[in-house]
Amino acid sequence: MDQHSQFQLLRTRRFLPFFVTQFLGAFNDNIYKNCLMLLIAFSAPDALGLPTNLVMNLAAGLFILPFFLFSATAGQMADKYEKSAIMRKVKLAEVIIMSAAALAFATNSYWVLLILLFVMGAQSTFFGPAKYAILPQHVRDIELVGANALVEMGTFVAILVGTIGAALIVEQENARLIASAAIIVVAVLGYLSSRAIPAAPSANPELKVDYNPLRTTWKILKQAREQRGVYLAVMAISWFWFLGASYLTQFPNFAKTVLNGDASVVSLLLAMFTIGIAFGSMLCDRLSGHRIELGIVPLGSLGVTLFGIDFFFAVPSDHSVNLLVWRDFFTQPELTRLLIDLAGIGLFGGLFIVPLYAFIQQRTPIEQRARIIAANNILNALFMVASAVAGMILLGPLDLGIPGLFLVIAIMNMVVTLYVYSQVPEFALRFVIWMLSHTLYRVKSQGLDQIPEEGSAVLVCNHVSFVDALLIAGSVRRPIRFVMDHQIFKSPLLGWFFKLAKTIPIAPRHKDEAIYQRAFESISQELKAGNLICIFPEGKLTRDGEINEFRSGIETILGNDPVPVIPMALQGLWGSFFSHKGGAAFTKPPRRFWSRVRLLAGEPVPAENATASLLEQKVRLLRGDGA
Repeated sequence: MDQHSQFQLLRTRRFLPFFVTQFLGAFNDNIYKNCLMLLIAFSAPDALGLPTNLVMNLAAGLFILPFFLFSATAGQMADKYEKSAIMRKVKLAEVIIMSAAALAFATNSYWVLLILLFVMGAQSTFFGPAKYAILPQHVRDIELVGANALVEMGTFVAILVGTIGAALIVEQENARLIASAAIIVVAVLGYLSSRAIPAAPSANPELKVDYNPLRTTWKILKQAREQRGVYLAVMAISWFWFLGASYLTQFPNFAKTVLNGDASVVSLLLAMFTIGIAFGSMLCDRLSGHRIELGIVPLGSLGVTLFGIDFFFAVPSDHSVNLLVWRDFFTQPELTRLLIDLAGIGLFGGLFIVPLYAFIQQRTPIEQRARIIAANNILNALFMVASAVAGMILLGPLDLGIPGLFLVIAIMNMVVTLYVYSQVPEFALRFVIWMLSHTLYRVKSQGLDQIPEEGSAVLVCNHVSFVDALLIAGSVRRPIRFVMDHQIFKSPLLGWFFKLAKTIPIAPRHKDEAIYQRAFESISQELKAGNLICIFPEGKLTRDGEINEFRSGIETILGNDPVPVIPMALQGLWGSFFSHKGGAAFTKPPRRFWSRVRLLAGEPVPAENATASLLEQKVRLLRGDGA
């Protein structure tokens, strides 16, 4: 097994108790909520003296209302206090709530059960910010994506198992007794597992908690908007919950009225969607190379849209005469296609949300992290309510039908995500980089641990092709500002990309003094800000595959800002479509796909020793014969 596999986290005390606790919490939420709603629908439809549909909507509203009311307070408390202690208290509260619910089940007190559903929602509200804010304190950066993948996988599997488990429980003769026992046992197990979660010190002990829900909610949402990239990531996650809620809400009616299926068909649709999300979440860590890779997010949104559109066209045009059961979906190809599409929507949805959660955790200052996650929870709840409203409008006055609703949200998904990517170019940049390094090339790296985790440094590398910068950016974990010949910006294929990436253009001093001076000013500003700069000291692409003489510009940079220099070398790019072998780049048809490329880094060279000739020698040694 890969030494960086996320499954290794399940062997550690810093993650396993947390994972078990959050899994059991999500499982218990769904056992309780679905048992209650199914019992009301089938066993005691008149127990509350209200129409069943009204009770169902009331129950859904009662569970989600606490996320609006208490998320802001929960976020403040998770920032102010030690998080594992909060989680233990919340889980202890769950034991008390479920004990009361068991008594209410035994006495058929459905109004009490509805009130306790609201209380259970409040308990989940206070658990959420601590749940996500504690992760970066217990796992390393290289494990953060994998940890989030496990959490999302566990959450959706818990939802699936809890939903199906509730359906099985209510079919039993003594359903109320079984439900009562189940929710108490799971709550107790959750509390016991929470006691093993390691401490996570307060991130902001001086913070004053404001208990006014309206004021704190407005303040936290305003705070989230201050970091535009993080805020748009929050909005993208909330949009996914809009989309997911739209599918999950319509599955029962879709199975019954469109497919003419029984209850087992509803469970099968839910299972395929949920299993898809679980697999997508787990796949995310492998595709991202165990790091936060925003390039996967556009891939995820594209897949959700394509499979969503195909799902619409895969719906049978005529209703089945016979009642469908779950087994029919594996014997009739047109129905199997529906399952594949649902699994695809879920899988790409997992690829979509996992990097976004990790991105928010990493980019948010630790003293604000829980409050930003609370803002995310508020907006998630708001978008889920909006999905219900949109469903009522599209299925009511507009009369699109459920397949039409699914088509509309698939198209809306692409519109919404394109807007996000247009506002945060980093998503689009990382997507291009990720696609390039996973289609045309197989990039292997060695020695990149020589690059400091933080602080300024200059990377120097040989210059073989127009995509050198993209491949380096795709391999190095930290953001890099590249310095390139200003002529490269005139490239018809990649010039726009380098401008979008805010690459620093440079020209020979004798050709354009203004560009030359601006380049060194920009380089100095970036280094003083503690960032990484990458330059290609040859000043131009190689014409014969050999390394050209390094120019003295690197010495000028270090004279202004004496920082460490990391020599690097690219192997395997000479002869690619983007190199000058056999003629100018871009003028020859591509002949190499999935080519092996290596990026090697050597030991840092102190600024006082780093001359152009020494760095050239070190890059030559690193590259060897692997042009």
